[in-house]
Amino acid sequence: MSHIATASAQNFEQELPYYEPVGNECALFEQAYQQRLPLLLKGPTGCGKTRFVSHMAAKLGRPLFTVSCHDDLTAADLTGRYLLQGGETRWVDGPLTRAVREGGICYLDEVVEARKDVTVVLHPLTDDRRLLPLERTGELLEAPDDFMLVVSYNPGYQHILKSLKPSTRQRFVAMSFDFPPPKVECEIVARESGLAYDRCAALVNLAASLRAMKGQDLEEGVSTRLLVYCATLINAGMPILDAACATLVEPLSDDQDVQQGLMEAIRATFG
Repeated sequence: MSHIATASAQNFEQELPYYEPVGNECALFEQAYQQRLPLLLKGPTGCGKTRFVSHMAAKLGRPLFTVSCHDDLTAADLTGRYLLQGGETRWVDGPLTRAVREGGICYLDEVVEARKDVTVVLHPLTDDRRLLPLERTGELLEAPDDFMLVVSYNPGYQHILKSLKPSTRQRFVAMSFDFPPPKVECEIVARESGLAYDRCAALVNLAASLRAMKGQDLEEGVSTRLLVYCATLINAGMPILDAACATLVEPLSDDQDVQQGLMEAIRATFG
């Protein structure tokens, strides 16, 4: 199933993926899991939503099935389809079906990017029925207690053609994510990159300035992920301006005037 090449099951016996809490998000996730409630995560790109889900799946000891949604993702990609294998036609479960059968956590990243028929499949799993009908096999799967559905999206990219209907949104417990407070973000960048804390602090201060440009010259602010990339390159010996250009300028805009403005802010910070 080429459309779900990004779907994977996490080995939940490994060490917990690093995540630095900034509020009560871990407690809320655990309560939603224990009460068998679906969860919706909202927040900008690169602010830690996916890492948070990986951390919580490992903490709860459940396998994680992650699907990066896109325009061509269909309901069949999630549930499964018949495929020709060894001269025989066999049914192959999709990641959502596997998560239901195995009692895992299914995480649909950027769910609004998927086709509309995907949300139709999700609806029976997001109410007290917790059912997954497989029309092609005639099965009606009842989700076990340890199954959980988690979806996410970036509200900053919402428009009329790509949005969750109110009837869908109200099926989820929801929480908003944003970039961590400066001190926490410094700790994250230092931990992930190996760069000294004080040098990471300068990057985080720079990010605050660049994020202030969102909605003016930039569609999206600098993500924590990009800060980690930048710090990683600096820690590896790359000159600061070169690392910043490759991670904090080129990924954010193709407009030369905007790029020039970003570089001016970077030079003002690092000289």
